[in-house]
Amino acid sequence: MSVIRTENLTHIYNKGTPFQMAAIDNVNIEIEKGELVGIIGHTGSGKSTLIQHLNGLLKPESGKIYLDGEDIWADKSKIRNVRFKVGLCFQYPEYQLFEETVYKDIAFGPTNMGLDEDEINKRVREAANFVGLKDEHLEKSPFDLSGGEKRRAAIAGVMAMQPEVLIMDEPTAGLDPKGRDRILSMLKEYREETSSTVLLVSHSMEDVAKLATKVLVMNNSHAVMYGSVGEVYSRGKELSEMGLNVPQITRVFMGLKARGFNVNDGIYTIDQGLKEIIRLKKERSEND
Repeated sequence: MSVIRTENLTHIYNKGTPFQMAAIDNVNIEIEKGELVGIIGHTGSGKSTLIQHLNGLLKPESGKIYLDGEDIWADKSKIRNVRFKVGLCFQYPEYQLFEETVYKDIAFGPTNMGLDEDEINKRVREAANFVGLKDEHLEKSPFDLSGGEKRRAAIAGVMAMQPEVLIMDEPTAGLDPKGRDRILSMLKEYREETSSTVLLVSHSMEDVAKLATKVLVMNNSHAVMYGSVGEVYSRGKELSEMGLNVPQITRVFMGLKARGFNVNDGIYTIDQGLKEIIRLKKERSEND
């Protein structure tokens, strides 16, 4: 069963002015429970506008969004609950930290859900532990944390609400390679441990290939591709025409195949590439 479904979803900015523009146009997608969906597309393709509709931050010009089969705008008084069920973590979320302590920042969402103190405390400590923050971090001002720790504290604040769907908008932006890998590993573990649905907006097609079960491609306000990593990335020429490039490792192996090497299709990450090289070497040594 789908956890999120959109039906002819359209949003127009600056309607009725010379600058009128459809940010998303007749988007129809269906996201199954437990999926990790990578959302890719060039800047201005509609990615951010789309995800802000999925938890009710933006109301569509036309079309519908269904959460667990229910139209989220059927009863406007319930839209607040939708935002608890669909947690959205914006790009550079550390700039949204504002409380006196890290504990209070992480507790902000659960507190607004009306939970009792014991449950809030439990969720704060579980979320902090999950993102690798220790008890001593919780009593610090968020502004005394390192850049990576601030990012993880902000993410913990969304996780503490235990949303059914977690949406991450460019969660690794601006981080060094170590910080980037830590965030990606954290998202993978989060999905595996909670069985939550995760949507990952990213400019890195390799990051998406590492984690995603499905890939959604946005281009010029439209959802133009949606399928498995293999189904989407195999259409490399079309992606290039949209200003998107399949991972470099994929291009290397496509070149090897074009030269007659017996390489497998579906090499999208460096780890997959290494395994394929080992397989080829073993195959060659057995034939010698």
